[in-house]
Amino acid sequence: MAAAATEAEGEEVAKLHLPAEIDWEMLDKSRFFVLGAALFSAVSAALYPAVVLKTRLQVCHPAPPSACAAAAAILRREGLLGFYRGFATSLAGTVPARTLYMAALEVTKSTVGTATIQLGVSETTASAVASAVAGLSAAVAAQVVWTPIDVISQRLMVQGHHRLTSKYLGGIDAFRKIVASDGIRGLYRGFGMSILTYAPSNAVWWASYSLSQKLIWSGIGYYLCRLRFGFEEQEYGNSSGGAVKPEYRTVVVVQGLSAAMAGGAAALVTMPLDTIKTRIQVMEGGKEGPMTIGRTVRSLIREGGWSACYRGLGPRWASMSMSATTMITTYEFLKRLSTKKKEGFDI
Repeated sequence: MAAAATEAEGEEVAKLHLPAEIDWEMLDKSRFFVLGAALFSAVSAALYPAVVLKTRLQVCHPAPPSACAAAAAILRREGLLGFYRGFATSLAGTVPARTLYMAALEVTKSTVGTATIQLGVSETTASAVASAVAGLSAAVAAQVVWTPIDVISQRLMVQGHHRLTSKYLGGIDAFRKIVASDGIRGLYRGFGMSILTYAPSNAVWWASYSLSQKLIWSGIGYYLCRLRFGFEEQEYGNSSGGAVKPEYRTVVVVQGLSAAMAGGAAALVTMPLDTIKTRIQVMEGGKEGPMTIGRTVRSLIREGGWSACYRGLGPRWASMSMSATTMITTYEFLKRLSTKKKEGFDI
């Protein structure tokens, strides 16, 4: 009897018609990049205050009693503009960095996905592997542009609130002074740590996102399908034997939930690496030379033990979860907007 029930559930879930994956060949590239630049710039503007707060918490000493206290101090002393220090520089780097990221992500995912399926790997495993490799390659490609932008914008974020000897009038002035002082290498401070932080994080994130969606659909899809909640019948279906497909809002909710789960986990795992990276990029080494990983770790431990590596975890966790949810829903929406008309797309 239990076997019969299981079989019935399997038949019911099999009726679920999920949206097709949009691959690189199906996209109108010019529309994809132009719309992507506009959409992601807007998302970056909305999430930037959390990045400023996280960065201040990571480098300040002594540390504020809480993230809320730090946010209140910024608002009281600098007003709302204090949460947007370095934003112009960050925004200037968003377009080329996101362009590299999206191109590397989609090309790699399409190529690796096709190759793994041809090797006889199951579709679920192939999707997870392709997503992981795509996330890894996209992170590495984007950091070529993003690391210099990160170095400049983060110094502007903490200027006046940290013991920096250099004073900057803006992004261009910071660029000139960093190059004059340390050469081009100065713009790539922490590049290795950035790769160590973002490459594994992106690989895990995209793989987790892919698997989370499948787990959510398999976990709740059956029940929602039976209740017809958030689903609609296909033209050829009926309640007893036809296929059903999720409504657009149901797809967005599942994508957002999957992204939040993956983003929160990635934030927790990579927090110490992000703290070390930020300090290397922002702090000046003085007479002893540039900050190194060893010096940075020792400095953190002196200031607050290993827990100091998790300063700013709250804002970063919230930022990454919100960012992941917003970014992925925007990204999936962008792909739908950029699909070539002749290819079609069944939501």
